[in-house]
Amino acid sequence: MDAETLRDLDRRHLWHPYAAAGAAGAHPVAGADGVRLRLADGRVLVDGMSSWWAAIHGYNHPRLNEAVRAQLGDMAHVMFGGLTHEPAVRLARRLSAMTGLDKVFLADSGSVAVEVAIKMAVQCTGRGRLLTVRGGYHGDTFGVMAVCDPVNGMHHLFSGVLPRHVFADRPPGGYGVRPGAPAGEEAPVDQAYLAHLDEMVARHAAELAAIIVEPVVQGAGGMRFYHPAYLRRLRELADRHGLLLIADEIATGFGRTGEMFGCDHAGVRPDIMCVGKAMTGGYLTMAATLCTAEVAERIGVLMHGPTYMGNPLAAAVAEASLALLDERPWREDVKRIEAGLADGLARAARSPRVADVRVLGAIGVIETEHPVDVPRVQDIAMAHGVWLRPFGRLVYAMPPYVTGDQDVAAITAAMVAATAAPRG
Repeated sequence: MDAETLRDLDRRHLWHPYAAAGAAGAHPVAGADGVRLRLADGRVLVDGMSSWWAAIHGYNHPRLNEAVRAQLGDMAHVMFGGLTHEPAVRLARRLSAMTGLDKVFLADSGSVAVEVAIKMAVQCTGRGRLLTVRGGYHGDTFGVMAVCDPVNGMHHLFSGVLPRHVFADRPPGGYGVRPGAPAGEEAPVDQAYLAHLDEMVARHAAELAAIIVEPVVQGAGGMRFYHPAYLRRLRELADRHGLLLIADEIATGFGRTGEMFGCDHAGVRPDIMCVGKAMTGGYLTMAATLCTAEVAERIGVLMHGPTYMGNPLAAAVAEASLALLDERPWREDVKRIEAGLADGLARAARSPRVADVRVLGAIGVIETEHPVDVPRVQDIAMAHGVWLRPFGRLVYAMPPYVTGDQDVAAITAAMVAATAAPRG
């Protein structure tokens, strides 16, 4: 099917995320290999997004392909109620060893993993409210929308029907590499903000089940990096007031920030952790909610059970992806990408159209003074041979860990060009 026919049928029948039905603008992809996407019209683009942060090993990886093929020869799926299988057992053993959390609930997606975490907290404590911070994003399902930013997030249309949770102020930014800033300059820990967290948790502790945050990096809520000291204080406050700490590591987990998990920047372990995205290397949808043995014992029977829970194909490729991550020098790769992003984005810091430039691990962000024109930015990036997906005032990249230096330079050049061009 030619590219134009694909576009036409797409407009007629498909509904894309965060878009109106029938909206134009989707670019048909014919194939992907390594860090490149091959479009149906023949163009080849360096993927700066890891397919929404998931394809950390790149595309068409022989090891991951083989894991899917081998498992397909045994079984594609079997119900998880009353049955189990080796791929799920092996994956759970690996996840437990990586996180230090004993119990693993395999979910369908990141949003569902957070829904499960909320259910765990409510069943464990008997209380129904959570505390989080403004600027956060945890997914799109109903329970999860209630702990996303209620004002500046994307779910304000549903605010009238969502549970009312407790929101502390957004953490101060400034953590990570600041391209264009003097070497060694880093925002200090804001003592007033620590006092604010103390006061908020103390005031609401009696009604709270848990504190839930994205560790160190607030992802789709604004791509902001905050100091690990604030996460450490939340761990201390949870312990002091008998609350659970839930870490949403769906975007930050498996090396993206330069540590295996965002919590590692602060040296803390949560009571409940959500992981997803990179877990399967971008091959199949799967996430997990992990908790301590103590939390599991207090819960007893957890009232949740997705039809495709523990899917063998997804579990097999997830275990293979995490084994591959464990074997490769991912820290060195992420550090190399961080240096390339910082170097390439430094030029943007001097632009009057740019409010901020920040880098942490394999995450590079240009925040503009005004909302970006998404189709226009994408056209400019594609003219530079790069695929990006900006939103709001953010042009950002989260490339696969296997991205080479020249491709990182191409990504940053596209980002700088897209934000430097005059607004249409």
